[in-house]
Amino acid sequence: MWPTAKDLLDNLQIQGFASQAFMATSDNDVFGNTDEGGGFGFTELGLNALFSPHSRLQLSAQMLSRRAGKDNTGVPRLDFAFLDYRLYSHEANQFGIRFGRLKNPFGFYNDTRDVPFTRPSILLPQSIYFDRTRNVGLSSDSIQFYGETSNAKWGDFAIQFGIIRPIVDDRDTEISLLGPRLTGNLSPDVSLIGRGLFETPGKRFRLAVSGIWFNADYKPGVKEAGLINPGSIEFSPIYVSAQYNTERWTLTSEYALRKFRYTDFDVTDLDILDFYGESFYFQGEYRFNHKWEALIRYDVLYTDRSDRDGSEFAALRGKPAHSRFAKDLTVGLRWNITPRIMARLEYHRINGTAWLAPLDNPDASMTSKNWNLFAAQLSFRF
Repeated sequence: MWPTAKDLLDNLQIQGFASQAFMATSDNDVFGNTDEGGGFGFTELGLNALFSPHSRLQLSAQMLSRRAGKDNTGVPRLDFAFLDYRLYSHEANQFGIRFGRLKNPFGFYNDTRDVPFTRPSILLPQSIYFDRTRNVGLSSDSIQFYGETSNAKWGDFAIQFGIIRPIVDDRDTEISLLGPRLTGNLSPDVSLIGRGLFETPGKRFRLAVSGIWFNADYKPGVKEAGLINPGSIEFSPIYVSAQYNTERWTLTSEYALRKFRYTDFDVTDLDILDFYGESFYFQGEYRFNHKWEALIRYDVLYTDRSDRDGSEFAALRGKPAHSRFAKDLTVGLRWNITPRIMARLEYHRINGTAWLAPLDNPDASMTSKNWNLFAAQLSFRF
């Protein structure tokens, strides 16, 4: 029997969110010009739909408008749009396939990082979830396979594996990976991603291991013809994530080891960019009651783990050593005003500038090593 129009409408869900933040920094710029009294340059608007025409078939999509610095001007973009078909579903086990534009499954927060209510803070730990290369990290055009199994005694286990085509067409990503001097274009190459997640009953303990094998090609611009060879970039990070939950506390830590490899460019500046980066953070969340939550986090990023203080880079390039690391101590407060309205306050004390967006801070020599960031955010969902 074919479903009626009423049945189809009953299986359609539409949701959305809106968020506005105020950000001020003592030095350096984050999401716009923030070091001169601050500004309201961070705005997020999202509208998503979920449609289930069949018990095994689901279609999901979201449009997102994000204003955050020079490379995110608020122009609406397709955040994700995919088809999910469960090939097998029986009691506590299921296996399926998804294809379209999908969220990249890595870590604990990347799948839902664009929704303010699902983040633990206004800014996610930048050592793991870079906002300066957000578009390439958030989602990709891909086909993914997933499997889930649940056991009342031991817990739940989920695995995802995808063949992806990265999104590398924004200027922030190009500058972050290649620097401002090169004027050609990046193009995506076949890449892989995967994550395994284990949760004990009640989600008391959560453990995850994620990995990415990212590949992109570079084609020189017209002015670079004969001076720079076409090249390729391989980025292969591994993430280990752990979380412990109680009624009032959530303790979370994630660690990443990131391998970068540049080949065939035949450019001195890029030939040395064959290195391992390292990142980690420790985070605690405390729930006073259902309305108030506090957060404290220590977040560390080393662009090159063999040159953690950036001194070798500074001697070779003549650029600030502090542009190669960042250590961020964060405290925050969340107020759930109603189930649909949330307010946040956040303070960051930061040493280093490794995760600053290059478009907002084009001259690294003008950035300050030690700086403060204050943020306030009001969010609404429906």
